[in-house]
Amino acid sequence: MASETSSPDSHRGWRIRARLRALYHGQSRQAVRFRYGVLVIDLAIIAFFVAAPVMRGQNLGWLFYVLDYVIAALLAADLLARAMAWTDIRSWLKRPVVWADLFILATLLFPAWLFNFGFLRVIRLWTLINSDFFWRTVGRKYDDTHVEDVIKALAALVTFIFVATGFVYTAFVGTHEGLTGYVDALYYTVTSLTTTGYGDILLPGAWGRIVSIIIMLTGVTLFVRLGQTLLRPPKVHHPCPNCGLQRHDPDAVHCKACGQGLCIPNYEV
Repeated sequence: MASETSSPDSHRGWRIRARLRALYHGQSRQAVRFRYGVLVIDLAIIAFFVAAPVMRGQNLGWLFYVLDYVIAALLAADLLARAMAWTDIRSWLKRPVVWADLFILATLLFPAWLFNFGFLRVIRLWTLINSDFFWRTVGRKYDDTHVEDVIKALAALVTFIFVATGFVYTAFVGTHEGLTGYVDALYYTVTSLTTTGYGDILLPGAWGRIVSIIIMLTGVTLFVRLGQTLLRPPKVHHPCPNCGLQRHDPDAVHCKACGQGLCIPNYEV
């Protein structure tokens, strides 16, 4: 009797998971439209994360917390749906991007306690651009690893700029007469990571100097990475059937690693 009564629930759960798997991982027109809708919502959420420090300074009161919890509900629903659509939840939980999203969700659910970590929410941009979900949707019509590498490098740089800006705004605004708002924090971050260093805004104390050093070193590293990605010859994703090398020149006829003959599709007329 117990198995009979539990059977409808198990079948219903299986159907829901199958439906979500088809939407999140399928290639049908409906699935692609669904994922585009999710991406639009994700980008709107990221825009809110970027604007949140400025909005908090406008004394919006309870309205700001309402927006926080609405976005938390959307993010929680998306994470739950992705988990159900994944074949093995344990392997899904081992992914770093998932833990980053869970931390972002925690800052949304407990804004009063985790306010000082709110600037880390912009990491959502990095997790989105580095997700298979994004590239299955946006990059499904081409297999250009060069474009993918450039976009990922640019996303890493933009994410770092806003994370560093949020940290400077949270930790140092009000401690220096030239650092009075979010725009000042953004200005300081950009001038530091580009090593321009006009000197009109300086972070006070030893910790301020350490933060400046980290911003400069990390910014230079990300700029160099972006430059290398832009200048690097384009590659295509085509696994070698012999050694498994994933990337090859678009016109390659043999694998550079093992010499195996390749047959890379060419859609040019």
